[in-house]
Amino acid sequence: MDSLIAQLLNIARSMWKYRWPAVLVSWVVGLIAAVVVLMMPDRYEASARIYVDTQSILKPLMANLAVQPNVEQQVQMLSRTLISRPNVEKLVRMADLDLKSQSKAQQEALIDTVTKSLSIQSTNRDNLYTLSYRDSDPETAKRVVQSLVSIFVESSLGASRKDSATAATFINEQIKNYEAKLEEAESRLKEFRLRNIENMAADGKDAASRLGELSGQLERARLELREAENARDAAKKQLDSSRSKDGGESTTQSLLQESSLAVSTPEIDARIDVQRRNLDALLQRYTEQHPDIVSTRKLIADLEEQKRKEVAELRKTAMAAPVSGSSGSLMQQELSRMAAAAEVQVASLKARVAEYSSRYAQAMAAVKTSPQLEAEASQLNRDYAIHKKNYEELVAKRESATLSGELDVASGVVDFRVIDPPRASPKPVAPNRLLLLGGALAVALAAGLFTAFAASQLRPVFHDGNELRSRTELPLLGVVSRLTTPTDQRRQRMDLLRFGAASGALVGVYILGLVAMAIMISRQAG
Repeated sequence: MDSLIAQLLNIARSMWKYRWPAVLVSWVVGLIAAVVVLMMPDRYEASARIYVDTQSILKPLMANLAVQPNVEQQVQMLSRTLISRPNVEKLVRMADLDLKSQSKAQQEALIDTVTKSLSIQSTNRDNLYTLSYRDSDPETAKRVVQSLVSIFVESSLGASRKDSATAATFINEQIKNYEAKLEEAESRLKEFRLRNIENMAADGKDAASRLGELSGQLERARLELREAENARDAAKKQLDSSRSKDGGESTTQSLLQESSLAVSTPEIDARIDVQRRNLDALLQRYTEQHPDIVSTRKLIADLEEQKRKEVAELRKTAMAAPVSGSSGSLMQQELSRMAAAAEVQVASLKARVAEYSSRYAQAMAAVKTSPQLEAEASQLNRDYAIHKKNYEELVAKRESATLSGELDVASGVVDFRVIDPPRASPKPVAPNRLLLLGGALAVALAAGLFTAFAASQLRPVFHDGNELRSRTELPLLGVVSRLTTPTDQRRQRMDLLRFGAASGALVGVYILGLVAMAIMISRQAG
């Protein structure tokens, strides 16, 4: 610590040797700084406050119909990016600041100056924005702020409309692409259906379901065929028995009773068969709840009820008829008619069984290839459904984007309100000459100290034997002191007085200047 203090004292004694050059440099720097501060032009500030109202009454009304952008975020982003080079160039032209710029360099310097002088401040909560600009001419500053307000409003509206137009253009291009994809998918689906039209059912059921239905229909047809064949055989047996001459009246009566059990109604049976065929065709296309299927089933039930009634009447008539030789001939005729009708019904049912067997065989053959066809059909339908869904969504979004653009233009979702119009301050707001003069004094004193320190380092002087020994690293034999006479002491006191006067005069001049400047400012404020 003692060595550090000793070193500082040595530096101070070395700087004291060059005190007069330091005073001279301080005066020169102080005067130059004072002149610069006093010659700085006054700058006036113009400002305006804008309120951005983003709470439109149409927002809740159009919530599900139009796209609602984040207007607050857009305005905040615009406020941060408003002071850009294109906007500043536009601002310079609008405020006629480029009239005095003759060269390209001057224009570039003007743009840089304007960019540094512009300011946008936001409260971030109340959507209040303050636009300000400083210039040496208050009217120029006011024109610049007015132009900046116009650019701020126009940029927000223009950006919103540009976004809507860009979105509509992009969506239209995507719609055209998906239209082509949808048409291509429809063509592929149509060609597939035409190629495999014989393997596709109108009801949309798969091959396994159709095979099960055909199997059931075939079993029912075979059962009906067996029933018809049994009825036919019974009728033939009764006819053969009636023709034998070994039986008596009781035999004839028993035969008649047995034949009455096999009474046939060919006409009604034919109508029932036709309706059952019609029902089979309808079941391949519709469900059980279809009106045509319901009405056909009701008609078949009515015909079967009519058949039962007619069979009952014929049996009753046959049982009540007397047994005689002529009645035996009539009975044989009736039995022959019944046998013929049974043959017709057997033939019809054989044709039905053959048809169902052919269909069953075709369905069985189709089952082997149906998985591949169904997989291909599923893929085609899936692609078509995806393209159709995307196409419909894009069309809906295009309508929403169009409605949003029209809503923005017609109603103005964002409302810009100028709370404080552009106004220039009547008094200059810069420069702060009191602060600058104090800084100039500090700079002048610092320049003097630096001059003394630099001179002491460039031309060092040793004031102590220990310092000389440490610097030269040579043995020191002794130190010769200088005697100070009364004349030297008077000279030193006069020199100290002159140095104090010179330094105090510099500080005093600055203090007087600060006092005078403060008085002038207070008078202007009054």
